[in-house]
Amino acid sequence: MASSITPDVCNVVVTGGSGFIGRALVAAFRQRGARVTVVDRQPGTVEDEGVTHIQGDLADPAIRERAILPGTDGIVHLAAITSVLKSREMPAKTYSENVAITHELLELARMHGVPKFILASTNAVVGDVGTSTITEDLALAPLTPYGATKAACEMLMSGYAGAYGMTTCALRFTNVYGPGMSHKDSFVPRLMRAALTESGVKVYGTGEQRRDLVFLDDVVRGILLAFDSGHVGRAIVGAGRSVSVLDLIETVREVTGCPIPVEHVPAPGGEMPAVVVDISRSADTIGYTPAYDLKAGLAATWQYFLDHDRQKVR
Repeated sequence: MASSITPDVCNVVVTGGSGFIGRALVAAFRQRGARVTVVDRQPGTVEDEGVTHIQGDLADPAIRERAILPGTDGIVHLAAITSVLKSREMPAKTYSENVAITHELLELARMHGVPKFILASTNAVVGDVGTSTITEDLALAPLTPYGATKAACEMLMSGYAGAYGMTTCALRFTNVYGPGMSHKDSFVPRLMRAALTESGVKVYGTGEQRRDLVFLDDVVRGILLAFDSGHVGRAIVGAGRSVSVLDLIETVREVTGCPIPVEHVPAPGGEMPAVVVDISRSADTIGYTPAYDLKAGLAATWQYFLDHDRQKVR
């Protein structure tokens, strides 16, 4: 992970900084010497004089105005509704939390002369492309309120970059996994809990659908690189190698030494056959290439679960 910090970057705001990616990112910024303001609904968990915690809702103007002040060198906006299912159930709330708040943050950045704005985005902005490879150049064609709100945020950022000279970059993450995600209900933590409890997992359909899984440390490094790069636009941050769900399960079995039985169940509507991304351009635009392969990342994740969650599941 990068250990130096550019001279003009010293005061960073991280929204959602108490979350899975946020905690790791805040630690990385601190290692570089940055002072970090964390804005999150959850209370701060780390005592560090270089980190200011503001607990509250970004929908509250007072919370936003406490966080983003003159002298802020950049904003990394991670906070959002990220659940596709929740976005379908609550489209208006998803718009408010994802688009309206992003606009308000961009406005504060413009008013206070904040030069950099990084957004956690998603490849869902291009919709379902079947088994085709996803690149940054594909047309925006989201199929869910979640994807649509992230596409709208990307357009807002483009507008603020063009009109006000801000350096805005949308990072489209693939499936992020790693230490610290034991509270999540995505497939990797389900597999880890199954290994801990010597139980099985349910797999949609045949399990041959492919996904790109990117390790947390690679994502954090991608954010730091984008922050430093001055790149305006989009960049895909992923592993650059898709694996089937069955291959993922087999790798977890190998890492954990647990059998993890599988029960195949009907796939829900909208299950994508594949997520295949081309990350080659990210090497040119922000200098990103992943450092972790799947086995190494899963091994580190498994060690975290052994250290932190073994007692919880007994």
